[in-house]
Amino acid sequence: MTHPRSASRRPRDAAGDVTLPVLNRRSLFALSAAGTLGLAGCGRERPLQGGWVGASHERGHAWRDGRLPRADAGSARHVDVAIVGAGVAGLSAARALRRAGIEDLRLFELEDHAGGNSRGHRMGGMACPLGAHYLPTPGPHAQAVSEWLFEIGVARHELGRTVYDERHLCHAPQERLFIGGQWQEGLLPLSGASADTLAQYRRFARTVRELQAAHPFRLPTALAPWTPGLAALDAEPFGQWLQSQGFGDPWLRGYLDYCCRDDYGAGLEQVSAWAGLHYFASRHGFHAPGEDDAQAERDAVLTWPQGNAWLTERLAAGLGERLQTGAVLTRVSPAREAVTLELWNATRQQPERWLAKQVVMCVPLFIAARLVDAPPAALRHAAAGLRYAPWLVSNLQLAEPLLDRLGVPPAWDNVVHGSATLGYVDAQHQSLRPVRGATVLTHYWALGGRSPEELKAQRQRLLAEPWQRWARAVIDELSLVHPDLPRKLERIDLMRYGHAMSIPVPGQRSHAALAALARPQGRLHFAHADLSGYSVFEEAFTWGAVAGARVAAGWR
Repeated sequence: MTHPRSASRRPRDAAGDVTLPVLNRRSLFALSAAGTLGLAGCGRERPLQGGWVGASHERGHAWRDGRLPRADAGSARHVDVAIVGAGVAGLSAARALRRAGIEDLRLFELEDHAGGNSRGHRMGGMACPLGAHYLPTPGPHAQAVSEWLFEIGVARHELGRTVYDERHLCHAPQERLFIGGQWQEGLLPLSGASADTLAQYRRFARTVRELQAAHPFRLPTALAPWTPGLAALDAEPFGQWLQSQGFGDPWLRGYLDYCCRDDYGAGLEQVSAWAGLHYFASRHGFHAPGEDDAQAERDAVLTWPQGNAWLTERLAAGLGERLQTGAVLTRVSPAREAVTLELWNATRQQPERWLAKQVVMCVPLFIAARLVDAPPAALRHAAAGLRYAPWLVSNLQLAEPLLDRLGVPPAWDNVVHGSATLGYVDAQHQSLRPVRGATVLTHYWALGGRSPEELKAQRQRLLAEPWQRWARAVIDELSLVHPDLPRKLERIDLMRYGHAMSIPVPGQRSHAALAALARPQGRLHFAHADLSGYSVFEEAFTWGAVAGARVAAGWR
């Protein structure tokens, strides 16, 4: 969320299995002729404003279906380095190249704005995210990210230690969970937890510590050694591994399922045991109640009203004409002397042809496999094994604050126990205003499901069903906790990602093809979080920095 978002609250059947979220009958109501939703307010029905925003899947589908014209062979423009994709990895690669003195470069981006899954939005004059919305303070191995945060003034050295600008650190309270009719602090379910559940929490915490000591769980994994022990964990589903280790408590498994959906877009039935454990072992560990460090369950995080768009805006600053948005790449053809790139310029409504000495491919591998002529075997094999999670991100503009419920006060991250979704963040939580007022809530829904079949069905629904039905489902979900939300809601804008992020399914991180693609393929260089098997900011930034530095080294 660079995944779209960050513990499990799916409804469960009598056997304790996770059930797939569905739109209920109320959600699938008949749409009005005007195409708007009717919301109760002041004793009457009023239309709700909103719609789809963000990514243009129509452009991608036009390329996929071969409906775009090609440029004449004799009209090519030249550039030293072309970067395909201006998400976090592409912007990081451009930064590395420019730091090395290479200015003759061009970033080609399908959308109208750079940032990929880390773009922002505005509603009622308030900034809000369209995808990823926070960055944990980097650990000791995320050196490229840490260095850049110092560069842009987010971090500084003080008396021999790293200090982060408090304006960028998440304000307290950071997280809360609605459970048992009230809000509790933190996301690990505690209210009403049985003695058996608490015992499993403590045993899982010990297990994570033991695995941290035995294996090199590191973030980013892009630069970590890959050992036989990690490969063994990568070989089986997380849910299966938990069962084999005796972790069958439904509350623990529910929380871990949430964590998997939050970071990877799909539940513990689909992700590997390595990925499920990596979520904790590479970061803050798992802290059970009663432990001395139980309050340290979460790392400090950096966040902004527009989410990680604040970061990508700074990466893109100063690129000027080097950044070409609305560029629909249709073909990348490597040759002995240069690489030919063909594209459709959506802004000028005309085809273009470019010749580059080196090309950095910073798009998902399944797209790269379709773009590159005669793709390398490693690219074909890696792309064939990838599975991508669809996501829905909804921004709800509220005219006034919601009424408080029992428990801890409103937090930045707010999650409902038993929900099929991931909850919401408050875009104005970082505001220093003394009195709460109008705000935007950003609601996250990972639609990866429990199996490839469910994932495919959810993606088809996301692309086929009108925004009004999804909006109704989101409003219904939030109204269970905030019954006053419908009458305070002014607008809802929805962002859909058909292929938001790679799911680290069993065996994917160990695939030899990913290791091969980490090395140059002639004049092609691959830099995307897909190479790590999953999508977070640190992985994408590091792959971009590595590729940019490698290309620059070849110039010396």
